[in-house]
Amino acid sequence: MPPALADLRPTRPAWLAPRVARTEVLAGLVTALALIPEVISFSILAGVDPRVGLFTSFTMAVVIAFTGGRPAMVSAAAGATALVVAPLVADHGVEYLVAAVILGGACQVLLAAAGIARLMRFVPRSVMVGFLNALAILIFSAQVPHLIGVPWLVYPMVAAGLAVMVGLPRLTTAVPAPLVATIVLTGVTVLAGWSVPDVGDEGALPDSLPSLVLPSVPLTWETLTIVAPYALAIAFVGLMESLLTAKLVDDLTDTRSDKTRESWGQGVANIVTGFFGGMGGCAMIGQTMINVRSGGRTRLSTFLAGVFLLVLVVALGDVVAVIPMAALVAVMVFVSFVTFDWHSLRTLPSMPWSETAVMVSTVAVVVWTHNLAIGVAVGVLVACVLFARRVAHLVRVTGRTADDGTRVYTVTGALFFASSNDLVEQFDSAGDPDRVVVDLSGASVWDASTVATLDAITTRYAARGKRVEITGLDGHSADRYERHTGRLG
Repeated sequence: MPPALADLRPTRPAWLAPRVARTEVLAGLVTALALIPEVISFSILAGVDPRVGLFTSFTMAVVIAFTGGRPAMVSAAAGATALVVAPLVADHGVEYLVAAVILGGACQVLLAAAGIARLMRFVPRSVMVGFLNALAILIFSAQVPHLIGVPWLVYPMVAAGLAVMVGLPRLTTAVPAPLVATIVLTGVTVLAGWSVPDVGDEGALPDSLPSLVLPSVPLTWETLTIVAPYALAIAFVGLMESLLTAKLVDDLTDTRSDKTRESWGQGVANIVTGFFGGMGGCAMIGQTMINVRSGGRTRLSTFLAGVFLLVLVVALGDVVAVIPMAALVAVMVFVSFVTFDWHSLRTLPSMPWSETAVMVSTVAVVVWTHNLAIGVAVGVLVACVLFARRVAHLVRVTGRTADDGTRVYTVTGALFFASSNDLVEQFDSAGDPDRVVVDLSGASVWDASTVATLDAITTRYAARGKRVEITGLDGHSADRYERHTGRLG
């Protein structure tokens, strides 16, 4: 075939390759199995029936597989969302929850159009490391209740599951180790007739497909005032966790994702989920890690995770119900171990104290509140404050007397509210000659606070009958200075 015609041949999607497709299918199955106990637990946390959380996870995963901007990332009924909606369900019921989810999805679409994804640039690495470490701690701590007050057989079963997941990859990676561990422990438990906690003990599983519903709430201003705060919380928390997870998967897979598409994709998924009576959701980093660690790299694994989840809980509910919780606990403990950034602990002695403070504050707030979004927000705030403090100390003012008797002050560094507040005290208005030059060629004026400080300096000298000349401003600084000088009081 001529090269020109060869270039026109349709290319087959990567996930259609037999080996890739097999890996994607198995990764989706492992993820679906790991979703079941977590989603049921989050449903209870939100105050809704387990069926609501399971159907939410199905619709979120299937829709985001088409609309999302980060292949292989799994969205479902997440703990962060459950914490947000729990008070609404307790005070007003599930119908108001459905309305809040639909409105929250619409808010996410609008925020995506407004460019919220670009805010990810302001999340420093230390916050991301804290986010990861806190997540690992939360995943592990969520398994502790399944290890307290249980038959002694649970402990060797968990240990055996961990041994399989650690040892099997050294022999072969053809089959995901978490799936093998789950199948082996389930088979042994059933054949031996052991009486240990299983998935069926966590709550009732659905026996039918989800159906479309409309929220039965009055379309009044009062209803809007009730659901709007929760809708905004769903939108912001969901986007923050989803975008952080997308960035994490980008780093793990060395690929790029479309954060704007992911933002509006989350909104579309929540709108669809709301019309199916769901509790809303977002990216689940734990299950995403399972999917990625199991080899998932395309949208197929995300789509199949949702499909397998529905098939498992509806068509094979009796089979899923006998999976021992010990197997799934072992999977989640393994995920928490590989999620934790152990390298961050080894580098603590050599890291600047400010970076360590940001990471520790992020971890502490997340573990305390059990809310990843709040922890990240606090981490970013701490990082901004410490950065401003560090940069403020880089400003230098040196003075010299020129041959003609003029006093010349040379200012270097970034001038903004934190660094310019004490600038006035660096000048000797009483002892300086009648002519003073402030050379800002080595400095940048970043805000109106600095312009106000420069005005205060010239005013102080003017009160003594002395003249100050501001020189050396670069283009942006000169424009900002000319626009605000003399107008700030």
